[in-house]
Amino acid sequence: MNDQSSLRGEKPPILSIVIAVLNERDNLPFVCEELADACLDLPATEIIFVDDGSQDDTVAVLQQQRAKCLPSLRVLSHDHCCGKSAALRTGITAAKGQWIATIDGDGQDDPRELIALLHLARSANGTPPLVVGVRKRRKDGWSRRFATRFANGLRRRLLRDDCPDTGAPIKLFERAAFLRLPQFEGLHRFLPALLNSYGVPLLCHPVKHRPRLHGQSKYTNLNRAIVGVRDLLGVIWLRNRTRLPKTVKEC
Repeated sequence: MNDQSSLRGEKPPILSIVIAVLNERDNLPFVCEELADACLDLPATEIIFVDDGSQDDTVAVLQQQRAKCLPSLRVLSHDHCCGKSAALRTGITAAKGQWIATIDGDGQDDPRELIALLHLARSANGTPPLVVGVRKRRKDGWSRRFATRFANGLRRRLLRDDCPDTGAPIKLFERAAFLRLPQFEGLHRFLPALLNSYGVPLLCHPVKHRPRLHGQSKYTNLNRAIVGVRDLLGVIWLRNRTRLPKTVKEC
């Protein structure tokens, strides 16, 4: 529970939806309207947008949407671009919910998918799981689909994380579990493998995927491949160096 909320006697939300955005002003009105609709069928939920140093009026558009359809919307803003993983950590650190959900801010993800993901997570037995929304019938260009399929295959072979779409934007997990992980840019693409090292089980659930509404992706297949190989080697090292006890007993 957030300490400030506890002192004021406020009941914290069950779910925090965290969305990292960079120069997405044209997509935000549609995304915010869908979020407002999805929240009608979700338990107590807060929505946090983290602007990662946008050069357009992304923040101003979010403020407009807060006045229009999302009165409790929280907007956090980096003073310069730090990367998606850093933006997600900013939002997750500030979040008040036990459960965190992530989606992209380009309109390709349907926030109503979170209803099923949260139900799966809360009904699971044992350690709270990571639930990944596996994208079926990707609506990207063929080159990006090929690059993603290759990257996912390589990660699965080397990390053995049993996740067919580890880079999927729609994920749901416990806030406390995420904050145990070391921070590095690219972290969000390796959550199944890293959380597994901390004993967090994986659940996969198929979700719809849609074409981007406006603008273009913030990275190319080439730069993602180059950075991805470096990150993959780093994650292999991190997993090999992770040592955790099965139980801890106070004596």
